[in-house]
Amino acid sequence: MTRKRKKSAVILKKPLDFTLLITVFILLGLGIITVLSASSPTSLSETGSSYKYVNKQIFSAVIGIILMFTLSKVDYKIWQRKYMLIYTFCIILLLSVVISGAAAGGATRWLDLGFISFQPSEIAKVGIIIFYAALLTRNRDKLKSITDGFIKPLLWLLPIIGIVLILQNHFSATLVICALAVILMILAGCRIRYFVIIGAPIVALGISALLFKGQGFRLQRFITFLDPWQDAAGDGWQIIQSLYAIGSGGIFGVGLGESKQKYLYIPEPHNDFIFAVLAEELGFIGCALVIILFAVLVWRGVTIAMKAPDMFGNLLAAGITSMIALQVLINIAVVTSSMPVTGMPLPFFSYGGTALMIMLASVGILLSVSRAGNRE
Repeated sequence: MTRKRKKSAVILKKPLDFTLLITVFILLGLGIITVLSASSPTSLSETGSSYKYVNKQIFSAVIGIILMFTLSKVDYKIWQRKYMLIYTFCIILLLSVVISGAAAGGATRWLDLGFISFQPSEIAKVGIIIFYAALLTRNRDKLKSITDGFIKPLLWLLPIIGIVLILQNHFSATLVICALAVILMILAGCRIRYFVIIGAPIVALGISALLFKGQGFRLQRFITFLDPWQDAAGDGWQIIQSLYAIGSGGIFGVGLGESKQKYLYIPEPHNDFIFAVLAEELGFIGCALVIILFAVLVWRGVTIAMKAPDMFGNLLAAGITSMIALQVLINIAVVTSSMPVTGMPLPFFSYGGTALMIMLASVGILLSVSRAGNRE
């Protein structure tokens, strides 16, 4: 029995999804190059060196790659057995941010431990995927009922969402976590009509409350989204500069490293608005290539989910793929002024050690599911 358990914990000599792996490495390489280009003016003005941010990004990428290959060898089913522990850990992390987190940009999102600082919300995104994949798998025969297939699963979500939204003021993470929970519930077999009849009005009321009561800056963001030029030197500055950058790129771009908007026009261009710098330097062709690469990644993720040997693997792969796809869609929508501004990083591109390492670790779990699906 002991020998069997040890063998089931690790997948050895099973083929990786080569297409997914190569796609991730290409995206990661393009992301590091873009971070170097986008961050060099800011880094130079702050430290006298152009390489401060890219060096940190490379370090995070190396750690993330190690995590990715390590987790790709670990049997993903181990996470199913630890799902309650993972959920509890996420709650503790988020509460720790509320109690002693570091504030930045009007929100408290960072946990500073002295030797390292990170965003627990990035860990919570993956944690909620694992939790819901396991919870829904355990209750697969009860998901058609309104109690077990709608009310109870959402009650597990409310504590995390309440903490993140009310206490951390972290709307973008809340949006992604809610969307992931709903996607997994629908994929698991929960009835869509419950979400339409009951969920939609609740969401509408929640968004209205966020916009019009006690969250004036979000209402201002929505107003700015409708007409950024009404306050071009204030709240509309960032999105207007982003649109200038995208428009300046044209078809072929102005050339790698030749962006003008990154020179202190776009605030922190290496973060959430890095896609605008990419569009300016590489143009429509470069943007199309990046979007195609993300589409390939999503395609492989969906394929892995469909070939997973069990329901937990199916939901786990679908959840990770959805997390990546949602963040790409929201980031590009914000940068192109297709939705109001919210702090959403572009996977593999935006500067940020926590997000990059967690994203690569998530890909490792996805590769683990692909290995299980490739078993004879």
